[in-house]
Amino acid sequence: MTEHTLKFFGEELEQLKAEVIRMGGIVESQVAQAVRAVADRDVGLAERVVIEDERLDVLQHEVERGAIRLIALRQPVAQDLRRTVGSLKLSLVLERAGDYAKNIAKRALVIAHADPEIPLTRSVQRMGELVGDRLKEALDAYSAGDVDAARNVWNRDEDIDEHYNSLFRELLTYMMGDPHTIAACAHLLFVAKNLERIGDYCTSIAEIVQYEVAGEEFLDPRPKWSSVEPPARSSGEPA
Repeated sequence: MTEHTLKFFGEELEQLKAEVIRMGGIVESQVAQAVRAVADRDVGLAERVVIEDERLDVLQHEVERGAIRLIALRQPVAQDLRRTVGSLKLSLVLERAGDYAKNIAKRALVIAHADPEIPLTRSVQRMGELVGDRLKEALDAYSAGDVDAARNVWNRDEDIDEHYNSLFRELLTYMMGDPHTIAACAHLLFVAKNLERIGDYCTSIAEIVQYEVAGEEFLDPRPKWSSVEPPARSSGEPA
């Protein structure tokens, strides 16, 4: 490649990364707003999260097209290839995380009209804040190309799983104690599970950063809490 071509290629890579970071910002906002909609029983906020997911889908397709174009026209190798593929993989991870945030918002629409009100929505909010913080850390590690920060995220996956297990048991206790809470608690169980899955995607982001920068995967097995059996997934729930 000529110096001009190399410069242009570098700019294209940075533009691709900028689009992924933009997606990450949208997902961070979606998760925070969806959780707040659950805690505050805010129908309007939940509806906005659902609508916003369409913009995330559009961005993911743009990143996908950009990555394929770079591979086809520039034929990158070594770290440039890893950066290109990493952007593509990360866009897919973020789009999926956004789907879970959208599903939390849809559950919030039902919970907002549930009776009686379940105090454990605050427990869900605390778990959501933990997941939101972890997502920000993972995205910051990607933005900075910081493998140490990525490993720090990767090593703490158990924290979110532990919160999920605790909340799962609390909700089951509520349902057994008062059958009138079963419907609302069931929706909160799905919310908690969706948050746990978003936490898993934070770990996936950390793995993408590690491979993109270092050219190798984490050698240790992925940390994983021995979680309780999750509720059965409905047909509308992401896999």
